[in-house]
Amino acid sequence: MRPKKTRWVKCHPGERCFRPLREDGKKAAEGVCITLDEFEAVRLADLEEMKQEAAARLMGVSRPTFSRIAAAARKKIADGLVNIREIKIEGGCCSIKTGPKK
Repeated sequence: MRPKKTRWVKCHPGERCFRPLREDGKKAAEGVCITLDEFEAVRLADLEEMKQEAAARLMGVSRPTFSRIAAAARKKIADGLVNIREIKIEGGCCSIKTGPKK
C-alpha cells in the first residue's frame, strides 16, 4: 500500500465532537470518526461551494482523490445523523495551512 500524501487543511475545528441529544435517555450508538482532511473536503465542497478541481489544489491532492475524501466524509456524516451516532473529528494525514484567506 502506498503511503498517504500529506493533505493541506486551512480550517482546524475547535470543537472536535458532536454528540446527539437523545430524548429517551439512552446513550448514543458507537460513534464515527471524520479525519481532518475529510472535514476540510466537506467544508470546501459543501460550505464554501468550491469546485472539486480548485478544492483539490488547495488541499494538495488530485481531483479524484478529493472526490473520494469528500464521499467518505459524507457517508460517515450521514451514518452519524441517521443512526444517532456521535461524530468525532480527529486524525488524518494533514498539515494545517496558515496564511491570508483567499
